[in-house]
Amino acid sequence: MKVLKSLYAQVIIAIFIGILLGVWVPEFAVALKPLSDIFIRLIKMMIVPIIFCTIVTGIAGMEDMNTAGRIGVRALIYFEILTTIALILGLVIVNLVNPGDGMAVDPASLDASGVQGYVKEGEASGGFMSFILHIIPENILGAFAEGNILQVLFFAVLFGTGLAKIGGKAAPLLRGIHSLTEGLFAVMRIIMKLAPVGALGAMAFTIGKFGWDSLLSLGKLMACFYATCIIFIFLVLGGILKFYGFSIVRLIRFIGEELWIVLGTSSSESGLPGLIQKLKKLGCKESVVGLVVPTGYSFNLDGTCIYLTMAAIFITQAVDMPLNFGQQVYLLLVLLLTSKGAAGVTGAGFITLAATLPIVEHIPAASVAIIFGIDRFMSEARAITNFIGNAVATIVVAKWDKKIDMETAKKFIG
Repeated sequence: MKVLKSLYAQVIIAIFIGILLGVWVPEFAVALKPLSDIFIRLIKMMIVPIIFCTIVTGIAGMEDMNTAGRIGVRALIYFEILTTIALILGLVIVNLVNPGDGMAVDPASLDASGVQGYVKEGEASGGFMSFILHIIPENILGAFAEGNILQVLFFAVLFGTGLAKIGGKAAPLLRGIHSLTEGLFAVMRIIMKLAPVGALGAMAFTIGKFGWDSLLSLGKLMACFYATCIIFIFLVLGGILKFYGFSIVRLIRFIGEELWIVLGTSSSESGLPGLIQKLKKLGCKESVVGLVVPTGYSFNLDGTCIYLTMAAIFITQAVDMPLNFGQQVYLLLVLLLTSKGAAGVTGAGFITLAATLPIVEHIPAASVAIIFGIDRFMSEARAITNFIGNAVATIVVAKWDKKIDMETAKKFIG
């Protein structure tokens, strides 16, 4: 059948096969995790050079540095507003629904062995100044070797700015970087053929390892979180797009193939190369796409922000250590900073949560063990919300700066 030849259909089928394997043969399903790990590693291998090349060519290709600065500032303002809305929305809904009430979990009785690695990573993340220092690489090659997106992003902005400053002298190098970018995307197209295998392995492992029991036992939080993400996507992001004459439903259809890959792998990074190409096809200028999309992967994590406030308050409800209004406001302010360091990869939201909880007075970091069993189930919604949020951000910033072909965009998502 012709439909089975499309990557879109193959990924959907693989996800359902993975679910069935997880339910029927859990031990075998858990053993399939390496399939997902291999695919994610292949993707991560390509992400850093692609981000570097797209940012450098995007900035260096702008008419002047005032344009780059203007786009960057507008993007950061948009990111801050939307992530704040996401944090507040999560905070409001979790307080209205109170999914953790009545659980009466004793923190001392929790088996925290499975989360110790996350807690230690969270504690090692340090404060705000540590986060700022971490952005600046001690060694450029080290940043590339470690796959540190924030550090590569920082250097790419500086390098792109430097190339823009020297004008025509940079032309030969820019042509080379453009060719390199095309080659990287050609490699990505080869890797993406393995997306169904990666999706099958990830979904089979998740269901086989944690099972439906862990999902059902904390179902109220799950349902609350998924509903909040849906509200955010269709009301908040949809409302923004509607204001500019676009449709969120048509945008979701337009990036549907990438969304299924993100769903299957629980990582918004797996869809990044495809998103960059789709946004260019949509009519957004390369300079905007090259700057906004990679930056958004560290500073515009809407789904992660919703998860952080909801998970944090749920835990305080579950252990009968509720936060008063002032403490919740303090939590919100802390998360405005810590959420910016959560890169769009599996597990980053959980690490950030473990880092944030101890800052808010009396809540022990080991309490994250309460939601450890279902965190993986929530990572799909986080990744999808982050992904759609970055697509919308790029379209909006491009519209603000008049760097989008409205006729082309209307044809696809109008």
